[in-house]
Amino acid sequence: MEGVPDPQDLDATTVARLIAAQCPQWADEPLRPVAKPGVDNSTFRLGDDKMVRLPRFERWIGQVTREQRWLPCLAPHLPLPVPRPLAQGEPAEGFPYPWSVYEWLPGEPADAAELTDLRQVAVDLAEFLLALRAVDATDGPPPESSNGFRGCDLADERDSPVVRSYLASRIDRLDGILDTGPVRELWDEALATPVWSRSPVWVHGDPAPSNLLARDGRLSAVIDFGTLAVGDPAVDLIAAWTLLDADSRKVFRDRLDVDDDTWTRGRCWGLSATLPDPATMTEKSVADLNAVLADR
Repeated sequence: MEGVPDPQDLDATTVARLIAAQCPQWADEPLRPVAKPGVDNSTFRLGDDKMVRLPRFERWIGQVTREQRWLPCLAPHLPLPVPRPLAQGEPAEGFPYPWSVYEWLPGEPADAAELTDLRQVAVDLAEFLLALRAVDATDGPPPESSNGFRGCDLADERDSPVVRSYLASRIDRLDGILDTGPVRELWDEALATPVWSRSPVWVHGDPAPSNLLARDGRLSAVIDFGTLAVGDPAVDLIAAWTLLDADSRKVFRDRLDVDDDTWTRGRCWGLSATLPDPATMTEKSVADLNAVLADR
C-alpha cells in the first residue's frame, strides 16, 4: 500500500511517530538508529537510556510478547543484566507489528570489545547460562517458529538453523572450496547422538558475540532474547566456538559440566554458526569452523 513503511526498511521518522502517539512522555527525546542494524529487528536508540526494537518480518513478532512476558521474570535470577522492557507498542502509523521500548544497556558487542581474560569470560558466560537453566521453566515457550526453533532436537524437520535441508545446502555450497568430509562426519555423528532426555531448560538461543556486551574487558550484559525458548541447552554452546579460544573453551565446558552427548549436539549448533558463506569467507570464519571440527 502506498505510504505504508516497509518493516524491513524503517526510518527514524516512522519510529518517532510511533513514540509520539503511544509513548508521548519520550516524544522529545532524540532518536537515532544503532550503528549495526539487526537482521530480524530494527533497533533505534531513544535518548541516552532507552532503545526501540521493532520486528522486520512477520515471523518474529512473537519475540515481542515473549521478551515482554519473560524477561522481567528471568532477570532477578541472572548474574548479568538483561534488557528491561519499559513499554510495548502496538501496530500503528502504517507499521504492522507490535514493538518494544527497553532500557539501554551500555557496553560494546563482545566481538568488538577488548576482552582482557577469555578464561574469565568463559566463567562469567557459563555462570549466566547455568543460572538461566536453573530458573523454573514451567509454561516457558517451546521451540517454535518465532524463536527459530532454538532448543529443538537436531532431527526436528522444522525451520531451525540445523534443519537438514538448510544445513545440507550450506555444506554443499562449500564443496570444492573446503574439505567438507569432516563437516558431514560431524553432522552424521551429531544426528546419531542421543537427544536431550532431561526436562527442558531455559535457553537464550543465540549467545553470539554480538549479543554479549562487554565493559572494562569483561562481559557486562546479555541482550537480544528473541530466540528465548525452553528446550535442549546444546544450542547455547555456540559461544564456545564463536567467542572463546581452545583454553577458555575448556574452562567453559568444565564450568557448565557438559556431558559428551550435549557437547556433540552443541558442536552441530556450532556448525550452524560457523559454516562460512563462500562469498564472504574469511580466515577467521574458517578458523572458527576448524575449531568446531577439532573440538571433541
